[in-house]
Amino acid sequence: MNSEPDTRPDLGVDVPPDLRYAAYARERLAAMTPPADVEAFALAYHLLQLAYLLVTDLETRIHRPRGLTLPGFRLMFKLWLLGPTQPVRLAEISAMSRSAVTNAVNTLERGGLVERRPVPEDGRAVVVALTAAGEAAVREAFAEQTRREREWFACLGPAEREQMTALLARILHSRPADLP
Repeated sequence: MNSEPDTRPDLGVDVPPDLRYAAYARERLAAMTPPADVEAFALAYHLLQLAYLLVTDLETRIHRPRGLTLPGFRLMFKLWLLGPTQPVRLAEISAMSRSAVTNAVNTLERGGLVERRPVPEDGRAVVVALTAAGEAAVREAFAEQTRREREWFACLGPAEREQMTALLARILHSRPADLP
């Protein structure tokens, strides 16, 4: 029994295939016995799909053409706002492992976008800072990313955007205790 989501008349042909699939999967899960949680599935599916599409879009249109990755841009953006910061702090606020931060910083340093500076009070500690080229790059990429984010969220009014942001922040705040 092969029921193709694309051929279901009640889902509409103007609906993108990923959303037709989500409706199909939700319907199938609703017919299952627990532990299927249809609402949790739908929420996670849509969040993951949005995150994947948004990351792919920003990487493809904005960051890769500038020789950056989205994680690299995120680190540069944090440095732009915070100023020189220790790598361990960058890892904490980026939900990245220390090794991932180190790898990204190494790549950005080779590109002349960031530099490591010693911390005078602690001979072993370093901070990462933007170079002048890094600051120019993050400013340019941020302007373009802001424009693209506006396109993505244009279907929401200001109050809806604020509410969605608050709901997502609430989920992030109450994440499972075994996560950082």
